[in-house]
Amino acid sequence: QVQLVESGGGLVQPGGSLRLSCAASGSIFSRADSRADMAWYRQAPGKQRELVAVITSGGSTNYADSVKGRFTISKDNAKNMVYLQMNTLKPEDTAVYYCNCQQNVLGSLYNYWGQGTQVTVSS
Repeated sequence: QVQLVESGGGLVQPGGSLRLSCAASGSIFSRADSRADMAWYRQAPGKQRELVAVITSGGSTNYADSVKGRFTISKDNAKNMVYLQMNTLKPEDTAVYYCNCQQNVLGSLYNYWGQGTQVTVSS
């Protein structure tokens, strides 16, 4: 069982920056018997949850077109942390942001979610 706890959300003006953090329980990045791909999703009011950024167990990254060039996902394997650096924020980035882990343990797949952190971009 993996637990994910997000932090770092808040209110920021357009053009500002925030860094979200996701703390994962257990040594999910260093276990020899598993691989964990981490991602950030977001859900705005009245909209479906959407993928924002993903970082694979090998460190490859991918981003939604709407955030490319503005957001950066990273991880610290030793600290079991995943980050989302968000720059040049826009009002349309306002949403609840969720940390996600897709873990493969010897061929069995597990999917975990954090509780979410609110990001509001407004003047």
